[in-house]
Amino acid sequence: MTTRKQNDSTISRRGAIGALGVSALAAAAHAGRGHPLNTMNSPQSGQPETKPAAQPSTPTLKGRINHSVCKWCYSMPLADLCKNAAAMGLKSVELLNPDEWPVAKQHGLTCAVASFVKSNPIPRGFNRLEHHDSIVKELEERLPLVKEAGLPNQIVFSGNRAGQDDKEGIKNCIVGLKRITPLAEKLGVTIVMELLNSKDHTDYQCDHTSYGVAICEGVASERFKLLYDIYHMQRMEGDVIDTIRKHAKHIGHYHTGGVPGRAEIDETQELNYATIMKAIVETGYTGFVGQEFIPRHDPMTSLRKAVEICDV
Repeated sequence: MTTRKQNDSTISRRGAIGALGVSALAAAAHAGRGHPLNTMNSPQSGQPETKPAAQPSTPTLKGRINHSVCKWCYSMPLADLCKNAAAMGLKSVELLNPDEWPVAKQHGLTCAVASFVKSNPIPRGFNRLEHHDSIVKELEERLPLVKEAGLPNQIVFSGNRAGQDDKEGIKNCIVGLKRITPLAEKLGVTIVMELLNSKDHTDYQCDHTSYGVAICEGVASERFKLLYDIYHMQRMEGDVIDTIRKHAKHIGHYHTGGVPGRAEIDETQELNYATIMKAIVETGYTGFVGQEFIPRHDPMTSLRKAVEICDV
């Protein structure tokens, strides 16, 4: 799979995967065997040894959040990631190419968001009229496959500014997206444009919620929404919960990530993800939440903890 191109070398998606290296792969393989065994109590003299109760392979989740995870964050075979994700109660491994969708399906999972088409990587997007023909052509080929596979969402990007005025970029995005949303409506597939911070993804244009909302209002289709990446928008504008409540109708998918550093979403970073998830549930959202952090510790242990935090 071609990973999503990142412009900032310090937190790049491609670079992060490489940085994990052999040690992360080994940790992930170890994590795939499950949680460490509980330490048994030492038997006292004359008393039988007490064995720990067997733990269920699939935890009981509350069902208010549909949990997903992004493949690119883990340096391990997709089949192993899917196996571990399913055992944790996740429903999806996302940002997969079409040839990878069957692997997720074999493990009882879907792919909540299909990976980008080749003509629409992060820096090259709908904000330029000259890009529309190639992007629309590829999406016309991709969306029927997404429908056939039963996937809910297809990701797209605005592209970089390169000196372009935001008003012009918004206008051009609306023009291009109106060419493809009728097919998305017909097939019942939602196109989601990701909100990314332009500190990491240098010069990316759809870097504020207001930019994305303006496109949503211009396209005016229930099959075009925003992928609200909580990590990115905390980096750019803050006010995460208020923004989610205000613009919930325009959001079709969520991503997580620890701030700072895009590491685990635990107590080491500044966002309270349990509270954020409660706010998302209160909006009536029924889609997926994708874990998209780069593990600094044992990957599967960190993923399991993230799901527990978000399972409100």
